[in-house]
Amino acid sequence: MLRKLVSRRTLAAVGGATALSAAGGYYYLNSGPTYPPSTKETRRPPPPWTPPSREHMLNALKASGSNPTEEEFDLLIVGGGATGAGVALDAASRGLKVALVERDDFSSGTSSKSTKLVHGGVRYLQKAVMELDYEQYKLVVEALHERKIFLQTAPYLSAMLPIMLPIYKYWQVPYYWAGCKMYDLLAGKENMETSYLMSKGKALEAFPMLKQDGLVGALVYYDGQHNDSRMNMALIMTAVQQGAIVANHVEVTSLDKDGAAGKIQGARVRDALTGQEFNIRAKGVVNATGPFSDALLKMDNPNHIPIVQPSSGTHITLPNYYSPRTMGLLDPATSDGRVIFFLPWQGNTIAGTTDTPAEVTATPLPQEEEIRWILEEVRHYLSPDIKVRRGDVLSAWSGLRPLVRNPNAASTEGLVRNHMIHVSDSGLLTIAGGKWTTYRAMAEETVDKAIEVFGLQNHVKSGCVTEQLRLIGSDGWSRNMFIGLAQRYGLETEVAKHLSENYGDRAWTVCSLAQPTGKAWPLHGIRLAPGYPFIEAEVRYAVRHEYAETAIDVIARRCRLSFLNAQAALDALPRVVDIMTEELHWSATRAKAETAAATAFLGSMGLAPGAVPRRVSDAPRSVVDCVGSALGVGRKAAGAGANSSAIVYSRAQFAAGEVEALHGAFERRVSAEQKAQGVERLAVREAYELIKGLPGFEEVREKDYAYVLEEAGFKASQDVDFDEFVEICAELREVLFAPAPSGKDKTQRLRIPVEKSGGGV
Repeated sequence: MLRKLVSRRTLAAVGGATALSAAGGYYYLNSGPTYPPSTKETRRPPPPWTPPSREHMLNALKASGSNPTEEEFDLLIVGGGATGAGVALDAASRGLKVALVERDDFSSGTSSKSTKLVHGGVRYLQKAVMELDYEQYKLVVEALHERKIFLQTAPYLSAMLPIMLPIYKYWQVPYYWAGCKMYDLLAGKENMETSYLMSKGKALEAFPMLKQDGLVGALVYYDGQHNDSRMNMALIMTAVQQGAIVANHVEVTSLDKDGAAGKIQGARVRDALTGQEFNIRAKGVVNATGPFSDALLKMDNPNHIPIVQPSSGTHITLPNYYSPRTMGLLDPATSDGRVIFFLPWQGNTIAGTTDTPAEVTATPLPQEEEIRWILEEVRHYLSPDIKVRRGDVLSAWSGLRPLVRNPNAASTEGLVRNHMIHVSDSGLLTIAGGKWTTYRAMAEETVDKAIEVFGLQNHVKSGCVTEQLRLIGSDGWSRNMFIGLAQRYGLETEVAKHLSENYGDRAWTVCSLAQPTGKAWPLHGIRLAPGYPFIEAEVRYAVRHEYAETAIDVIARRCRLSFLNAQAALDALPRVVDIMTEELHWSATRAKAETAAATAFLGSMGLAPGAVPRRVSDAPRSVVDCVGSALGVGRKAAGAGANSSAIVYSRAQFAAGEVEALHGAFERRVSAEQKAQGVERLAVREAYELIKGLPGFEEVREKDYAYVLEEAGFKASQDVDFDEFVEICAELREVLFAPAPSGKDKTQRLRIPVEKSGGGV
């Protein structure tokens, strides 16, 4: 027996198993995300760098038109979103002479209105398996490879995020487990972390807001998350570092063609800020305008058949108490089959997205029906003690997905699931489709094609280097850099972390522009809005270092306040305009126009109609305020006494006289027989019909009414008395936040209160 145990075969098996276990342990201990090393150098500011001014950029663009022999560009890229910025960076880093123009602002369209995920796409993998679709499979594999590169080239702007799939049926456990393990397997050595199964108790511990009735457990897998418009700006500024000439608010008005051959050799553009028009000369033009690709293609060929099939995706922002700070949630099977994400982002929670056919517009508006659908899906997954209210929606936005049809394909073929590159007869190179995660691969393929089509082989100095090229702000950044910022400048920890995670090592430059607060602590960093870490220095930095030219550029793309809380952005707007007026020397007329334009823009971000800025600080600001404060009198707060069309933000349920009006309507509905018996009650159904006829409640749906009955504890009741009726009306106001019709005969309080959610929409 002993001889068998110590035989060569047994020892070889034990040795092999031990070696295999050791190798597996070593691999496990060294797996997971890699972070930039923290060194003493990361405690100090990097070498200063100031980008060329916008005036310098415009002069370089004009020079190409006036002196094409010496100043002609190799490529003119139209579009400053993720795709255009990626193409500009790839081309410039290869040594090409690159120009980029954007009609609005960098990332002003789809690129700033994404779900903020850097992902391979678990739903694409599901389709690939269930439908045996090889194209979907290739899309997932490519995206998983690009995900790893994305997180390495911009480590401060992107991070790993665990996402939970709650399981409510036992048969789903092996199904989801197999799917997540396949997702890990396809990522291979580039996987972030291994997915794992959670028990019911652990799932509720990690995500306490989750509904526990029927919960079996949960699966957690890993994907990436990023700040999309900040990422877009990092691409633009890195391209500038590499020598690219870029200009926002410059629109292409026509394409310049060679009269003999009909080949495109540049474009006529107009500076939207000054109205000045000029020509840009280039050997090749790249159309990277996303949902607006057809506009440029039609400019090239009036007979062009549209290829873009846009669909809108609506997202909403909710307060941070709706989700944990370090874990997201995915509902893979909503009521209508769509997928919805529920993710922590920038201190709040975002939920979305929808998928609805839409028209191509510059500012798509989030539809109320889409917002309510998202809220209803959120209710299905959250604990019943959490009241999901329409008033908790702090911001809402809609972005266009540029799904495209290949113009070279037969009419019977469907939409391109990935990106598409097309070269027209005149030489216009169009890149369309794709998603944020694969922007780099799309750019590489586009530049390869441009070099081939436009004969630029002798102009490049190297091949594609963007797999290793780290974006601006990455070299001197580490996860502990915020501590150095807080120590050197006396910043609040929250502000220091925010600056570190949004600017990387450029945060040192931002802090150098920060003004003293005049307080014992913090010493620097005056906030733009209470409750959010954005500071005034960011506005100055955006103007001086990131080509911010309008107030919208700042509140929407340089800092993300309008995406986090539209009302807070409106509150900060006067100060933003004041700082930009000081930096850009605006006239009073221009400042007023900027305020009006930014307020209108916030309407597309879900800002309530008629909303006005609230005072950012409660401290008295004038002698009149001081005296008024001492005497207990003074000016009304901004928005007090607003007209009846404005939505009132208040914790109060009803104004004086409104309850009496409700009582009168209730009494008129009660039958004479009930009154004679001294019983004044209405059937639940009859109460709903009465509520539907009340001002401000016309849009109440049966499912909203049923939800409120359950929330208020009246689900099993057959009828309600007046007090219960008033409670139902109050609950409906909180949950729905639907403004009442305007009219002087309506009281100001016939509005849904929202202030309880922190001033949301």
